[in-house]
Amino acid sequence: MRVGVLSDIHANRVALDAVFDDMPDVDALVCAGDVVGYNPWPAACVEALRERDVPTVMGNHDRKVATDSNFRGNGMASAGITHAKRDLSDAQTEWVRGLPRERVLFDGLLKVVHDHPTRRDHYTYPEQFSADLLGGEDVLVLGHTHVQAHEAFSEGVVLNPGSVGQPRDRDPRAAYALVEVTDSGVSVEERRVAYDTDAVADAVREAGLPKSTASRLRDGR
Repeated sequence: MRVGVLSDIHANRVALDAVFDDMPDVDALVCAGDVVGYNPWPAACVEALRERDVPTVMGNHDRKVATDSNFRGNGMASAGITHAKRDLSDAQTEWVRGLPRERVLFDGLLKVVHDHPTRRDHYTYPEQFSADLLGGEDVLVLGHTHVQAHEAFSEGVVLNPGSVGQPRDRDPRAAYALVEVTDSGVSVEERRVAYDTDAVADAVREAGLPKSTASRLRDGR
């Protein structure tokens, strides 16, 4: 079984399209949340996952849309949420509201959360990956940090596929991962794909979103 793993799309349709174009054939897709936020195309990105019936969990940006709240003290994040609330249709907003905090999929093989299995909104960076995070699943998928990494333990694999739409590991290319499950075990392939960050930056400005949202895309930060 081969699973394509996405996270932190953040309304970046150009990056998401590049990932779908680059991705080899898979048996399933999963998403670790934050479909919306920051970038100009929340409706298009939500619809892309809805059309493919991708099992998705709720990220912190998704939760702001779902609860009709917003960030304080973070102008980029706040602007992205305001834009998402305007852009999403009623049906798309209801889809976001229906996202769960976690999913356990494929007969317990893979668990997906956005941040940390027990600590909501906690940034679980690669140096914090440990077997203690696993709860019996073979693969634990996390997002939230926008940093691509994975680590294998005797108990299973902890994986962050990185961010599709706003990488923060100094590599501006869109990030995702492939998980392959065979009789011999689990393997993970971290993948990156270049996309037109200048086109996204232009669209950010045209949408009236903060200039810093555009500039960080080119630097992967």
